[in-house]
Amino acid sequence: MNKIKFGTDGWRAVIAKEYTFNNLKKVACATALWIRKENITKNGVIIGYDARFLSREFAEHAATVFASMEVPVRISDSIVPTPAVSWAAKHFDAVGIAITASHNPPEYNGFKIKAPYGGSAGPEHISAVEAQLDEVDDAPLTKSYEDFLKAGLIRELGLGKGYLEKVAENVDLDAIRKSGIRIAHDPMYGAGSGYIKRLLGDQVYEIHSERNPLFGGRAPEPVEENLSELAALIPKNNCHIGIANDGDADRITMLDENGQFVSSHLILSLLVKYLYTEKKMSGTIVKTFSTTDMLNKQAKKYGLPIEITPIGFKYVAHKIIEGDVLAGGEESGGLAVKGHLPERDGIYIGLLIAEMMVKSGKKLSELVQELFDEFGPHHYYRNDILTENRKKEAMSAFCRGKHLTEIAGLKVSEWDFTDGVKHIMEDESWLLVRQSGTEPVLRIYSEAPSREQAERLVNAVSRKVDDPIILSVNV
Repeated sequence: MNKIKFGTDGWRAVIAKEYTFNNLKKVACATALWIRKENITKNGVIIGYDARFLSREFAEHAATVFASMEVPVRISDSIVPTPAVSWAAKHFDAVGIAITASHNPPEYNGFKIKAPYGGSAGPEHISAVEAQLDEVDDAPLTKSYEDFLKAGLIRELGLGKGYLEKVAENVDLDAIRKSGIRIAHDPMYGAGSGYIKRLLGDQVYEIHSERNPLFGGRAPEPVEENLSELAALIPKNNCHIGIANDGDADRITMLDENGQFVSSHLILSLLVKYLYTEKKMSGTIVKTFSTTDMLNKQAKKYGLPIEITPIGFKYVAHKIIEGDVLAGGEESGGLAVKGHLPERDGIYIGLLIAEMMVKSGKKLSELVQELFDEFGPHHYYRNDILTENRKKEAMSAFCRGKHLTEIAGLKVSEWDFTDGVKHIMEDESWLLVRQSGTEPVLRIYSEAPSREQAERLVNAVSRKVDDPIILSVNV
């Protein structure tokens, strides 16, 4: 039985445990078989890689596997953001491969697949790749990386330049430059290092831009508790906004001019408002199951359709490819908008918010307050609990059985099982319990009219994970 499984966005595993050169060979072989059997493209693969431990070596190994199976390879000559791989996949009509574990802890690495349309491979594509894993044999590689390079079946090229040109096409960089807006950027030692600065020069104040495969001792995830240094950088350099990207720069969160955290929920809502009211664009709003209900209110006011998908950007990307989508995203910071790639792009989205600020003449905090004034306050809180599988499963089963009927003094009025279990409260706040698809983690999320209430809901349920009654009840 094959033990390699793709999660919500590719295959990720611990280096030297499950993520080995041999297992990477199997995944690359399966991907090559899928490309050939389903005639996905005649133009081979584009391979990029992040700043993690051995990522370049893993990328070269994957390139050698593809070349051995007569799939031509273009490989980046340096570390690149995952959105650059997506851009290149579309530009060359090829399959993109990103060697990255995104926001996961430093001991992980991964393998993301991007379709030739320039976005995440859809669920049907991933299932087809997984189905090929059992067909992979253990045949030796026919030549070395260097031999394939000399023969021209592997070609090295710079992906960053073309990607930045694409970003520059879609953002009014001249307006941003002329405004003098100052941007604090934390790429979290990841693949986005230097990219915003390459576009805006001295307007950008960057931290954590050097390569550090241990990411300063924590996961390169732009959540609030990881951004204290960025928050301090903003007043120190009189910056107007802070932009934080994850390890492969496809996700984003932001800080306002006061160093206050602005979640991806609010960023997505700001984008919807900007695109609809100022740029006069329309289309469907797509959100994942754990993303803010403010978008529902915006859809109603603006007369726009809205669709809700399971968690994972691949589901959003599928909607973008098949329909007319104005903006789409997920709570973990993966956001995409009409007119750019059908892909989340943390660098582009950060610059688009900067453009919004410049064009409106307003501070980020003012733009957020306008959202609250118009659609009501929406505050979000999440707790990721590292725990044993039996506790994760017991808590999930307990929730599926509708045993949580009251949380922190509020009655549950409705349950939604789209992805995990969402408990909708009597005041329309909600709490979601869901197992991670890539880590041994139980995620508990909530949205409520105040930050305090959201925290109370999450904390009340988090305490139940070790409850012996839940662990003993046959649910």
